[in-house]
Amino acid sequence: MKKSAYFGLYIVIAILLVLPFVLPNSFYVDLAIRMAINAVIVLGLNLLIGFAGQISMGHAGFLGIGAYASAVLPTHFGWHPLLAMGSGAVATGLLAALVARPIFKLKGHYLAMATLGLGIIINIVLRTEAALTGGPDGMPVPALGLLGFELSSDKHWYWVVALLLSVSVWTSLNLIDSPFGRALRALHGSEVASQVAGVDVVRYKVSIFVISAVFASLMGSVTAHYVGFVTPNFADFFHSIELVTMVVIGGMASVYGSLVGAVLLTALPQALATFEGWETVAFGAILMIFMIFMPRGLVPTLAAKFGKAA
Repeated sequence: MKKSAYFGLYIVIAILLVLPFVLPNSFYVDLAIRMAINAVIVLGLNLLIGFAGQISMGHAGFLGIGAYASAVLPTHFGWHPLLAMGSGAVATGLLAALVARPIFKLKGHYLAMATLGLGIIINIVLRTEAALTGGPDGMPVPALGLLGFELSSDKHWYWVVALLLSVSVWTSLNLIDSPFGRALRALHGSEVASQVAGVDVVRYKVSIFVISAVFASLMGSVTAHYVGFVTPNFADFFHSIELVTMVVIGGMASVYGSLVGAVLLTALPQALATFEGWETVAFGAILMIFMIFMPRGLVPTLAAKFGKAA
């Protein structure tokens, strides 16, 4: 791994360590937690979109599977929350592996529509299986305990998600700097050239899709336990679009771009709340400006301008 990448990781860890002591109240702690959760999800999604060049427009569906696994299994079947979380991640990975091969035979907007359809199917199942999921109204999620200690306060949750974010950044940096990551970048550049060079294109596509889906599932479970309630909106199409937008705004194929995109897009709706009815218009205008003047994303654009690697 490059020294600059390590330096960026140290900065992230330093910010996470200092942040809870400078935030003025619990509202900002809650916002920081949501930023960190989104950042981990977007890190996994950026591995798929930014580094491998494969689009997913239904990624919130995997988030929903993880969230409902942590709600349904402990509530209806008496499973321990950690076991339910792990089972949700395994189920998500198996589903992703099952559908990845036929889906990734497609390219471009056909691929986008296929992943969109997958996300919609998951959302419909969560809404219609009311006996298990509570239907459109959702259902409560039991508290999460670790080593006999129940996570009950925002500060407790902050340190959990801060640790998860730090590990996710470290994992992502090492992954893209490994032979696996180099194969992903080659795949993004040209599938034909990758095949000629001996890269098993299908295997790498499936693998990165599964990894990205598991990232989303685990953080869906974490979100469900943190919020204490789940609804099918976890797996909503618009949530998928929001996650993809975070990748694009921060910068595709940039680990730290994922963090910046998640932070900006999580905080922006709160900052625009003062516009009273014009929040969506202002939000759309800001996104348009970003895309016009920074089409590569915020971090890669600034890095290129100042001569540093993203």
